[in-house]
Amino acid sequence: MRAEWTTVLLLAASNVFMTIAWYGHLKNMRDKPWFVAALVSWGIALFEYLLQVPANRIGHRVMSVPQLKILQEAITLTVFVPFAILFLKERPRLDFLWAGLCMLAAVWFVFRGSAARS
Repeated sequence: MRAEWTTVLLLAASNVFMTIAWYGHLKNMRDKPWFVAALVSWGIALFEYLLQVPANRIGHRVMSVPQLKILQEAITLTVFVPFAILFLKERPRLDFLWAGLCMLAAVWFVFRGSAARS
């Protein structure tokens, strides 16, 4: 598999863990003290890092650091919006669309001209 796709898949999986670690406790651990939620979140975040670190190392072979960062942010929004709507029961808003379009523009700007690292 090409490095770009491996990076995208690893970052997507990493972002699932990140989103659960950052926001899952808002629904599932409301009655627990904050430090319990923090410890559980750190445990979940370990799996995020076990995927994110190799993703960035593989991706850095073919992309610049700014490209990796914008790619990661676009993936984060792609994972977060469905999570917020389906799991946290947030009301879908048109602002989600506008934010997504802004993120697509950021991806276009950082990757225009060449997808390869310069």
